[in-house]
Formats: sequence, C-alpha cells, structure tokens
Amino acid sequence: MALKIAARAQVPPFFVMEVLRAAKEREAAGEDVLHLEVGQPSTGAPKGVREEARRLLEADRLGYTEALGVPQLRAAIARWYRDRYATDVPERRVVVTTGSSGAFLLGFLAAFDIGDRVALAAPGYPAYRNILTSIGVQPIDLPTGPNSRFQPTVEMLEALPEPPDGLIVASPSNPTGTMVDHAEMARLAAWCRDRGVRLVSDEVYHGIVYDGKETCALEHTGEAIVVNTFSKYFSMTGWRLGWMIVPEDMVRPVECLAQNLFISPPALSQLAAVAAFDCVEELEGHVARYARNRAILLEELPAAGFRDLAPADGAFYVYAEVSAMTDDSEAFCRRMLAETGVAATPGIDFDPARGRRYMRFSFAGSTETMIDAARRLKAWRR
Repeated sequence: MALKIAARAQVPPFFVMEVLRAAKEREAAGEDVLHLEVGQPSTGAPKGVREEARRLLEADRLGYTEALGVPQLRAAIARWYRDRYATDVPERRVVVTTGSSGAFLLGFLAAFDIGDRVALAAPGYPAYRNILTSIGVQPIDLPTGPNSRFQPTVEMLEALPEPPDGLIVASPSNPTGTMVDHAEMARLAAWCRDRGVRLVSDEVYHGIVYDGKETCALEHTGEAIVVNTFSKYFSMTGWRLGWMIVPEDMVRPVECLAQNLFISPPALSQLAAVAAFDCVEELEGHVARYARNRAILLEELPAAGFRDLAPADGAFYVYAEVSAMTDDSEAFCRRMLAETGVAATPGIDFDPARGRRYMRFSFAGSTETMIDAARRLKAWRR
C-alpha cells in the first residue's frame, strides 16, 4: 500500500528554480547562459561582512543563539530604522530569521489560523501563496495591472465580498518592481486598522529604488508585520538571514514558534551581518549598477519586441507582457534559453491566471550580461 503525501505538500513548484535547473544543465553541457532568471545579486557579501566572518571562524564557538537573534544584530537593525526611516523601533520587536522565507512562515503562523483568508496582489511573489496554502490559509488574489501599477488598492479591497483576515503588500514588488507611494500606503494601513485586517509589508527590496522613495509600513501603523532580508540590498543571499518587525503582542508567540521550528538563525551569518550596516558605500555602488542595467533593458527590450513593460521603480526586475509573441510563456522561455542562451522566468510563477502572457527579466547581474542579452534577443527576434 502506498503511503500518503500530505495535502499541504501539494503546492506548485517555484518555476524560477525549474528554469535555473535547465540553465545549469545547459552550462554543464558546455553551452553558455546569460542568467536573467534568478533574483539574486551577482556580487558577494560586503567586504566588511566577509572580514568579520573570517575573524569569527577563528575566534568564536558559533553555537546556538537566542531564537529571536543575537542582541547586537537586533540593535543594529533597530538603529537602521531610526536612521533610514526616522521610525523608532524597539529592539525587542526585532526578530532575526532564516532568510525572509523564515520570516514569512513565522509571521503567517503567528497571525493567521487555518481557514483564514489573506489578500495579495497578482502578479506577486509565488511563495506567499504557497506558504499560506501549505498552512491551511486561503490566498485571495487581487488581479492588478498597469492602471494600479500592479499594486493592490483600497478600492480592490472594498470590492471583496467581505474583508480578508490579512493583506500582503510588497513594495518594491517582485516581479514588477513597482512601489506603493506614501499616501497609498497610509490609505491601505488605515483601511486594515479600521477593519481588523493584519497588514504584512514585504520590504525586502528596500534600498534598491530608482524612481521616488520607498515607504515603510511602520511609518503608518504599529500593527503591521514588516519583513526584510540581507539577501537583496545587502547582497548576502546564501547567508540565509532576514528579519521582521512585529507588534509587541506578537513577540512572544513568534519566539515560541521560532524556538520549535528553527532553534535559531545561523550564528555566523548573524554575527557577521552586524558589519553590513557599515558597508553602505559599497552597497550603493551595487544599486548604481542595477540602475545602469535597468536603463539598458528598458531601452533595448522594446527593440527586441518586448514592448509592454512594468515601470520597475525598484528591485531588479522588468516584467514584460508577451501576449503578442506567445500565449505560453513557459514554453517561450524554454525556447528562448535553447536558442539564445538567455534565461528568464515565465509569468506563471507570479500569476497563475494570467501569467502565460508575461515573463520576468532579472537585471541583478553584470552590466556586460545585460548588454549581451539585449544583443542576442534583438538578433533572435529579427
């Protein structure tokens, strides 16, 4: 008799990882690949972090830490909010996590019960939907488009039959790079507060912004769960370190969950990451490169036939509508990889209903990679 697989495990794959696997197979066969599929910086951790990590490996035992994170890192994160957003965040409300993925899991488990409903923009980061589904929470897609800059609005929430139990807002967003401005974030926060809806603000791309300025949900409410990471702006993807700011009454529940699910985030990553906040000049150099890469793709992709592009206010993605070329973005991405060596992500990762008409390009790599990719795609489309 075959043993069962739990229903909670029956979530879709993360298709960008499927594309990455195909790209790696192509490389293993001796063919070149230009990686525009994965949303991770092509740079490593800042110099100060690497130097501190080397010192720690020689000098520190690196055992378990407090489940909520080491005090010195929590203090550094709290200072970051005071300096960057002029927002006072008590250290006790800072929770260090195993990447932002660990933060989303802990936050969702602490805030929502089985059967609750959480609204989120479509297109959006697929792990929101899949984590929620795996813990018995129902994701409610809010179809967005150019008219709302691919972001949820109060009007969309008002159109629902009843208020959801939670709302996820990502600004800058993956996959579109669009942002919620200060006034709209204030409206969303007020709407959630007045209706008892838990606001979850994904701010993992804060710091990587080109047009306007990012707004932190904590500027508008103390009841939001705010999630961030060292993977994007701080260029520390493989160190698996993130954080969240939680309301006062959620600190202890999150701590108990973290103790049981993770024990603690990686000690080396935590202790070395304290130095990241002193590496802003180096990190801003990465953002300047992303800005150059963004300009190249926004100018060159239309010449290759990719004409309908989201604005890409922040993050390092261009989201393109490709319905004039295909009604199957997954097959289109496979063919593009095979024929040009350019890897990109099909929109089905981000929008199950409409994603076959969209694809995402990541410009987190080198400027030379963007120039070469644009050249190949223009030649291919001709």
